[in-house]
Amino acid sequence: MSDLSDFPITRRWPPQNPSVIQLYSFPTPNGVKASIALEELGLPYEPHKVSLSDEDVKSDAFLSLNPNNKIPALIDPDGPDGKPIGLFESGAILIYLADKTGRLMPEGADRYHVIKWLMFQMGGVGPLFGQLGFFWKFKGAEIDDPRPRERYVNEAKRLLNVVETALDDGRDWIAGDYSIADIALAPWLRALDFYGARDVTGWADHPRTVAYLDRFLERPAVQRGLDIPARD
Repeated sequence: MSDLSDFPITRRWPPQNPSVIQLYSFPTPNGVKASIALEELGLPYEPHKVSLSDEDVKSDAFLSLNPNNKIPALIDPDGPDGKPIGLFESGAILIYLADKTGRLMPEGADRYHVIKWLMFQMGGVGPLFGQLGFFWKFKGAEIDDPRPRERYVNEAKRLLNVVETALDDGRDWIAGDYSIADIALAPWLRALDFYGARDVTGWADHPRTVAYLDRFLERPAVQRGLDIPARD
């Protein structure tokens, strides 16, 4: 039996089986990256629902694992050298899980093509689509000044064009074979529907990107991972 007592988060979200990966998350575009990867890799894990409320993500227990108060985070009791490791940042988690299993990440030069598209999502698509959601659907939509909305709508269009162009060589996935780059990118493309922003960003004018997301969503592991942890 693994001892995770050194991680204060386990006192608020106690593990039923401390010998498996402990996932602390919520099914947002960033959160489902971890659950989809775990499902794709078939790794045993235990999900804990951490809501986006301050009561959860700003609690001392959660901050002890992720001082940046964002989901997802995880603990792997069987980390490097057999010692437990705690991680946060969805991109770092994806790289770690790929390296742990030797899957969803190629070797050699192709590894860096996957990483560059992962960074494209982490540094571009995620932050900019998130701001689009804020200014198009949430509190920012109440602001009279149209310039923030126009900026993020235009940036979303630009980023969709980048994806569309990358897929124009007939490839099924963004960086060669299916990889963690797809697990990072596709949930954020899906978020445009949740934000009600598909029409304004010209989603239908990007047929290769539309087909790409459809392929992603057809994967059984993706279908499972999109609802882990369950919202209810």
